[in-house]
Amino acid sequence: MRNRGRILIRGIVQGVGFRPFVFARAGELGIRGTVRNTGSQVEIDAWGDRFPVFLEAVSRGPPMARIDSVQVEPLDGSPPPGFTILQSTDGALSGLIPPEIATCGECTGDIFDPGGRYRGYWATSCVNCGPRYSIIRSLPYDRERTSMAEFPMCPSCAAEYSDPSCRRHHAQTIACPDCGPRLSLLDATGQPLPSEDPIGEAAALLDEGRILAIHGIGGFHISCIEQSAGQLKRRLGRTEQPFAVMVTPGELERIACVPAEDHEWLESPVRPILVLPKRDPDVLSEVSNLHTLGCMLPYAPLHHLLFARLSHPLLIMTSANHPGYPMVTDTDEAVEKLAGSVDFFLTHNRPIVNRCDDSVIRDGFIIRLSRGIAPKRTRIELGDRCILGVGPELNSNITIYAGGFAVTSPHIGHVRNPPTLTYLQETVERIGRFLGARYDVIAHDLHPQFLSTRFARELAAATGAALVPVQHHRAHVAAVTTDPCIGITIDGVGYGDDGRVWGGEIFSGAVPDLERVAHLEEVPMPGGDAATRFPERMLYGILPGDGTRSLLAGRGWDDIALGVLERQVERSVGIAWTSSTGRVLDAVAAMLGTCRERTYDGEPAMRLESLAARGTPREWPLEYGTRDGRRILSTRALTCLAFGEFTRTADLARPDRENAIAGIAASFQHNLARGIAALAVGAAGEQGIPTVVLSGGVAYNRAIRETIRKEITGAGLTFLMNPEYPLGDGCISFGQCVWAGMQAGEPRVPAR
Repeated sequence: MRNRGRILIRGIVQGVGFRPFVFARAGELGIRGTVRNTGSQVEIDAWGDRFPVFLEAVSRGPPMARIDSVQVEPLDGSPPPGFTILQSTDGALSGLIPPEIATCGECTGDIFDPGGRYRGYWATSCVNCGPRYSIIRSLPYDRERTSMAEFPMCPSCAAEYSDPSCRRHHAQTIACPDCGPRLSLLDATGQPLPSEDPIGEAAALLDEGRILAIHGIGGFHISCIEQSAGQLKRRLGRTEQPFAVMVTPGELERIACVPAEDHEWLESPVRPILVLPKRDPDVLSEVSNLHTLGCMLPYAPLHHLLFARLSHPLLIMTSANHPGYPMVTDTDEAVEKLAGSVDFFLTHNRPIVNRCDDSVIRDGFIIRLSRGIAPKRTRIELGDRCILGVGPELNSNITIYAGGFAVTSPHIGHVRNPPTLTYLQETVERIGRFLGARYDVIAHDLHPQFLSTRFARELAAATGAALVPVQHHRAHVAAVTTDPCIGITIDGVGYGDDGRVWGGEIFSGAVPDLERVAHLEEVPMPGGDAATRFPERMLYGILPGDGTRSLLAGRGWDDIALGVLERQVERSVGIAWTSSTGRVLDAVAAMLGTCRERTYDGEPAMRLESLAARGTPREWPLEYGTRDGRRILSTRALTCLAFGEFTRTADLARPDRENAIAGIAASFQHNLARGIAALAVGAAGEQGIPTVVLSGGVAYNRAIRETIRKEITGAGLTFLMNPEYPLGDGCISFGQCVWAGMQAGEPRVPAR
């Protein structure tokens, strides 16, 4: 029986308490030896009669670890007298630190322990919780390589750090009121206010209705009570945008319907924002005018302490950055950018090295991949080449593949903005450095004008890497499976092979050979991007003619504007052609009067979904055609049916009219989904492929998604979606890596 060996453990083994775990198991089992971090792996030298039992224990690791491989090598020499944690050294970069971990129950108890030394301390943590990715500068993960290096441990913290019986044994974030980061309360100009109790005073200000910027783990939030929501929206110029809220558990049950599976998410170490149905669609209308509400529970000691002092059970918590831009992380930057928007700042002096927004989940599907989930590491075999996927233009992130794993960054934002492009470049550099990446291939969106495409070209020129353009919707399918499938991708926009705007696509085949076999009818977008902002333009593009013209005239469009719109469509001047699912939903939202101007991403379709939630769908006849051998669902015909129904509501009494309009919204969504599913079922029959994949941002719409699912499974086909990556564009960089890897003819990835 083996009684000694050098154990090399690879995976996510840093920032999870692995060395203290090994130390504790060695003590229990009478093992002598050493453990240390080497790069991003753990190296254990062990001697002892119970070596096999010890090996089995360390091969499992602590709860937050993710072990990829365990290798045992021969070990010579004599054992040391005991077991020691050695200083970390440089070495292989084969893993990654875990994401941020919500405050554990024991640390929450510590901050409220009347006699404890952590009582009231906002940055309390241990090996089982606290910041990780947001504070790390380099690997191995040790305090001196994080922003905690600026806070030397006091004797009491050093004693706990060195105590094998303490859960803060080798906790790199250990800190207390005597030695750790400190909170400050600032006025609107950034001047410090004299305060012995910043949290208590901040809570009192919030209760008064004041608006505060709060320095969190991965960036700044703007916070206020429900009664100040309208004022906050006016200050930010986001009068229609829904805000997320942080609530106590009891308040959550009062305002939202929380399925059991969502409770698991809320109480998990991730603590994401969950998009939940309101118990009453009309409540909290100042916070969200939709039928859903983004909710999260407190996840950091600062939050727990704030709520303990607040008299209100609910706080708005919205990111302080402009939508699509990087998180605000620095106090000086926050004071500059939030001037006129907030009344006070509750800030701290622990530097945020890596931005990290809140993750968002709906119905178990990830909307925003960020805090608590990312960096996300996925085992996948794409060959020996190192691949970088730089992502799409909107809701972007990046993915790096190397050595059998793909690592996807937290959410970055809209890379049409130069500051976000800079953030993307910084993220590529930082995560690439963590992984020791040397790129052989750089995959990017097919669109030639994207800033991310330009960056990919520049980086390829500098590194000698090969460039692989990947069509947006094919990347969606590749993120789900590389097995043969019928792929449905339904979203807003994506640059197509023909230079047109795709977004309602049916593919057939296997990555990297997906053929476009069906799609939604292509319709004009008068004014191009202007039709996205003003969806009544989209409505006229789909249904040009006297009926739509009369509707728009009744809403204030003058003859000049209507004349320009009419000529654009008649002469095909200043238009883009699109098969986008999102643009069709926008048009119907505009028709029904629920959204005439888009003020945030996805607003028209989201408002249409909320309206439809109040209605009962009816089946309408569907019309199909063919073009270039592809089957096409006529969205003009569906929109015309909806317009006819809408016209007939004009003479109804208000309550009946509101119900009828909700029914039209529900019926349009239902029948559009039926039509899309029918295209996929037809393609599956023609191609002899029994598996159908669904992806794209429109799939977050529960009614559309579940109608498609019902139609597909009702036809006896297998239905797949991706619960591990966003359905929207947050999966694209991963799909790009998969596509580029598969182009080399590597073995396929199993279906998810």
